[in-house]
Amino acid sequence: MITLTRLSGTVFLLNVDLIERMDATPDTVITLVDGKKYVVAESLEQIRREVVQYRAEIISTAGMYDDRPATSEPRQGSHLAAVRSVPPADPPAAPAEAHGGEQS
Repeated sequence: MITLTRLSGTVFLLNVDLIERMDATPDTVITLVDGKKYVVAESLEQIRREVVQYRAEIISTAGMYDDRPATSEPRQGSHLAAVRSVPPADPPAAPAEAHGGEQS
């Protein structure tokens, strides 16, 4: 979440995952995915920087909770793992007589 200021001066936290869009009209208006709007004192650029910083903190903090040793090998089991790209197989050859007509 990021900290924002309403035009009235009250401070609140906003879940950045709910932001659909932001507009400068000239006040900054944040529209959430549910249609709710917030008019805030911060500029578009200030909010953008806060969102980037917040997401970077999440990514860097996530590594602190992973107690497994670092490895270059893909994980086994139910975790997602990288897979090698395999070229598609050639399509099977069509049978010489597919419609079952008379043979000569």
